[in-house]
Amino acid sequence: MTDFFTMHPGETAPPLPPGPVLCTGTAGMRRIHRFFLWAYNEAPGLVRSVEPGDTARSAYVGEVLGNFDKVLHIHHEGEDLLMYPQLGQRAPACALHVAQMLEQHRQVTQRLEGIEPVRLRWIAAPDAESAAELAARYEDLSAILKVHLRREVTEVMPVADRVMTEKEMDGLGQHSIEQFDKKFLVTYLGMVLATNPPADRRELFKEIPPPVRLGYRLIGRRMYRKQYSMLFPGRPIPETL
Repeated sequence: MTDFFTMHPGETAPPLPPGPVLCTGTAGMRRIHRFFLWAYNEAPGLVRSVEPGDTARSAYVGEVLGNFDKVLHIHHEGEDLLMYPQLGQRAPACALHVAQMLEQHRQVTQRLEGIEPVRLRWIAAPDAESAAELAARYEDLSAILKVHLRREVTEVMPVADRVMTEKEMDGLGQHSIEQFDKKFLVTYLGMVLATNPPADRRELFKEIPPPVRLGYRLIGRRMYRKQYSMLFPGRPIPETL
């Protein structure tokens, strides 16, 4: 099976700067991007799974989708602050690709801003019309992400691996961690682990801070399984660690 993170015909990557690989940013980016791909592939179906008038389920699903949206926004915010300015300065040959990625970020932000009021309206009154609009908006966002998340990994991250240090790349993850409470983080970790192959799960788990690992073992795994079963009743729950 072809890896999702494969360049398409006509796409080109910038030249790699000279020198050694300084960090493992590409591997880390693949892991978080797999989660986003899964989340937004599921989002339209989650909206459609709510029967008209079922405000209890619309509130639950709507909160989960809102969390997905917040994680995505903060992930891009971190890149805009802590990765792309550095790439622009240290790898001038990457300027065109940096500009393309930032434009795609802008398009994603525009979609998220359009989704928010529709999502809140649907939570309060989940009728067929608002559900159809919200599902369509998530489908549109998913289509953009399938391009952006692939091209960022295949075209930009190999350059980042050569011009950014491991400490700087770790700062991207820390930027996201600081925005959420620990209870949310350990549940979210379960979803990230579940959407990655076993070898990546193990590597990711080794890289996260020890307190988060402990929190996941104590409560996060159980919370993840409960959330998944509520979102997708009857589905087998994907394994994590």
